[in-house]
Amino acid sequence: MEEERDIRDDVPCSSITSESVVRFGTGGAIWGLCIGLYDSRKNGLTGFSRASYVVKSVGKLGLQCGFFAGIYTGTQCGVERYRRKKDMLNASIAGAVSGAAIAIKTRSLTQVVGMAVLVSGITSAANVARTN
Repeated sequence: MEEERDIRDDVPCSSITSESVVRFGTGGAIWGLCIGLYDSRKNGLTGFSRASYVVKSVGKLGLQCGFFAGIYTGTQCGVERYRRKKDMLNASIAGAVSGAAIAIKTRSLTQVVGMAVLVSGITSAANVARTN
């Protein structure tokens, strides 16, 4: 009996990362559209100012989600291939790196470390839930 192979073993990390950026970036843009329309209406914006607010929201959330997904997926794939193991540690490392990358703009070491630990824990738990 032949052992099952994961298709991710044959696909380069750059392709996996690109796909992840596009998927999550699109999801973030859709979320930005929804929340942008809601917030602009809540703030009483109309006309061009409302449209501008929504476009900024779509772009900002699309880029943030795509950026996070690209860092997470690229790191996880790279660590997995480097270690030649598929386990929870890959998700933990990738979560810590992507969480730190998102929080780095705060320039606060405590927030960077806190976000790294938080995202690492969430991604590790999600990985355990996915494999069980």
